[in-house]
Parts: sequence; C-alpha cells; structure tokens
Amino acid sequence: MLTRHLVLAITLLSTVFGCQFKGGNTSDATYIGGEIINPKNNSVVLYNTNGQILDSITLDNDNRFIFKIDNLNPGLYSLTHGGEYQMLLLEPSDSIMFRLNTYDFDESLVFTGKGAKKNNYLLKTYLSNEKEAKQLVKYSKMEPEVFNDFVENRRQKQLADFQKFLVKNEESEFFKSIIEANINYNTYADKEIYPFAYFGNNKLIHIKDLPEDFFAHRKDIDYDATHLSRFFAYNRFLFSHIDNLAIHNYYKDNAYHSKFNRHAMGYNKSKLDLIDSIITDPIIKNNLLKYKAREYISYNHTEDEANEILDYYLDKSTNEDDKAYMTDLVSSLKLLRQGNPLPNISIVNYNDTEHFINSIITKPTIIYFWSSNSKSQYRNSHYMVDKLKSNFPQTDFISINVNDNNDKFWKKIIDNYNFPTINEFKFKNSKSARKTLAVNYLNKCIIVDEHGIILHANANIFNSEFNETLEGLLQKKHLIVKQDAL
Repeated sequence: MLTRHLVLAITLLSTVFGCQFKGGNTSDATYIGGEIINPKNNSVVLYNTNGQILDSITLDNDNRFIFKIDNLNPGLYSLTHGGEYQMLLLEPSDSIMFRLNTYDFDESLVFTGKGAKKNNYLLKTYLSNEKEAKQLVKYSKMEPEVFNDFVENRRQKQLADFQKFLVKNEESEFFKSIIEANINYNTYADKEIYPFAYFGNNKLIHIKDLPEDFFAHRKDIDYDATHLSRFFAYNRFLFSHIDNLAIHNYYKDNAYHSKFNRHAMGYNKSKLDLIDSIITDPIIKNNLLKYKAREYISYNHTEDEANEILDYYLDKSTNEDDKAYMTDLVSSLKLLRQGNPLPNISIVNYNDTEHFINSIITKPTIIYFWSSNSKSQYRNSHYMVDKLKSNFPQTDFISINVNDNNDKFWKKIIDNYNFPTINEFKFKNSKSARKTLAVNYLNKCIIVDEHGIILHANANIFNSEFNETLEGLLQKKHLIVKQDAL
C-alpha cells in the first residue's frame, strides 16, 4: 500500500512541480510542495520553529501548492490545513513533496523528494508512539518491575531499528537527535504516567515504593530543549513529569494515606512553582504554565479559586498573549457558573437554518462537542450519547461541531456515520462561540435544565462518574425519582 502511494506521489508531483524538483534541490533554498485530496479550505499554513506563522499558502485550482524558503534555519516546522496538523523536519536545500487525503490524514501521508526519508521515518515513529499510547491503560496493569522492563526493552529495540536505518541512509546529526528524542521521551512519558494509572488516587502515596531505577531517566532530561518545544513526545513527557514531581509536595501537606486530589489548590500551585524553578526557556516555560493553569481553571472550581490560580499564573508567565487568553478564560467561566443562563450563541443545523441555542432547549439538555479532525473522539462521543439516550429518556442531546471549515466536511461525516441529523449543529462563529463557552477540551459537555439554566458547565460524558452526576442533577430538579425510592 505504501509503495503504491509513493509511486503515485512521485509521478504526480514531479509533473506538478517539474524542473523545480528535478534532480533534487542543488541551491541553499528549501522547497515544500504538495497536493491535498478533499481539501477542507483553500490554503495551508506554514509555521516556523517557534510556532509563528511563516506564511499562508493558497492552493491552486488542482489543490496543489509550492513554497520556497531562503536561508532556512534547520528545525521542526509545522503545516496545518483545516485544523489538521503535521510536523516537518526541514534542513537547508531540502525539497519535500507530499500528497495526503484529509479523510485519512496521517495514514495517507507520504513524503517524497530530497529530505523525504527522514520525514517518513519521523512520521513512522509518531504513528508508532500514538499506537502504543492507546495501549498504556492495558500496559499499566503490569507490576512496576515488569512495566519498567517492558518499556525499556521497547525503547532499546526502537533505537536499534533506527541505527539500522542510519547504516543505509546518511542523515544529519540534527535528524538523529530528533528521532532519538522522539523515542526516548515517549518512553519517559509512559513511565511518568504509569503511577497515576497503576496506583490510582487512593494509593498514589506508594509512588515512593517504585523500584529504585524506575525514574533513572530523569538524570538525562533537558528541560530547556528549545528545538523540541513544539514536539509532541517532549511535551507529553513534561506535562506528566511536572504532575509527578508535584506529588511529593502534595504529601507534605496532606495525610500520609489520604486520597490524592489532583484538583487541590496547593498541588496545582506546586506545579506552577516547579515549572518556574526548573525551566528557563521562555517558550517551554510559558507553554507549560498556561496549560497547567488552564487544567485547574477549567475544572468546576469556585470563582475565588479560579482567580487565585490566575493571579499565581500571571505572576510567573511572561507571554502577554497567553496572559490575555487566560484572563479572558476566567471571565468566560464566570458567566458559565451553575445557576446562570446559558449564553445565547448562534448555531446552524444540518439544513443550514440558524438558531439561537436557547430557542431549541425545551427539556434538560446535554450539549456536547466534536471536531471533524478527531475521528475517534466524534465516533466515541456519538456512541456514548446513544447509550445515554436510553438511560435518560427525559433529556435532550445537542451535538455541536466546533470546526470552521466548509460545511460539506461536517455534513459528510454525519452522512458517513448515519448520525441523526435532527440534533446536529455547528457554531455560526466557531472562534467566538468556543471562547464564550470555554470549549478548550472536546470531551467537555454542558448540562442545562429545560429553561437553559446551567446545571453543570464542565462535565465529561466519558467520565466513569458521569451517569451518577447527571442522575444527581436531575433528581435535584425533581425530573427523575431517586432509584432507592422505587
């Protein structure tokens, strides 16, 4: 299958770009070109190594593009199209071409041209990491010694496979460092996440009983790896690592065998303190500060608690855009407190009719969200809602697509999966509506009563306690009878 895609891409794109790529690029300029099958809009956006927009490139009439970069600094760049994101490893004189189908983004993507082998290898390791991450819940049932041996053996095999690749392919030291970082930090992340999955909240204190060498990788960590600041494996590690380090401070302030509470104020302040103390790179530090503060603020805390963490965060961050975003988030959440009316945003139904959301709420309603770019999430969320409908027949469910792409992509997914169209909507203005409803996580849902009054602004239909939460809210409204009273 891969070979067929490769041959097709080479033939097609060589025709498209002609002599520009013929024989490879012999100048210092770097070229990026490609074809988008089933494009979601008419452009691709290229970001530099700092995550800043380098350029927005318009597709031609055949959905193809080409872009030239002079004096390129080697590093990890990224390309986005219709909400999809792809990392690229670019070095001077590369001439990279690719062809992809937006309906199967990662699996259809194949690079060709000078610099293609390293990007295909990077993509392969990324997809492998993604597959392994989905198995982590299963792996985390292993005993600590067994788990440690398993992930370390897997890491050593991946590094050995990479050395075999290098025997046949001469690549730069920079490329070698990127692939090795991808392999290493992905394993390190699994080890940092493991205690939370294995011990759970009730026994997390036993993290101190893990084998002596379990966290041996920590001596090799570079907390200021600027070139990895936007690299998924590196950030996945840092996110879980900070959570893990803060546990030690948590048990200084809480009873030795108390149940772990990830939403405790002291624990979350400790995470911000750690980030501020061990990381100096401003991009990495500010990114971690923002996401760790947002995790806390987005949970169902009181207004005073949200403001307390916000002030703590603002004192540490140096990114003015992030600080403005977090301040706006806290303001939005104030309007989403329990007992407030749901903000009356505009939504559009499958038949292109516009409604104010409160005008279609006549029963207790669960409003949930999905993105066209997350296949597993939109499939699982609709499947979960089907089960909830049978358990809670007195409630309505409103499904809202959060993308701002052409409507045909949203509708095609609905049609392909036979989702009932009657309660399928999309935001009229996605950016504004997501900000107003504080939709920072796709799994978030909002529960309102029959009058559009908020009962819960940040529930999660995938949470194991969701049914109990919903039942309790409906009982309080006297919409269902307590089960033990039947």
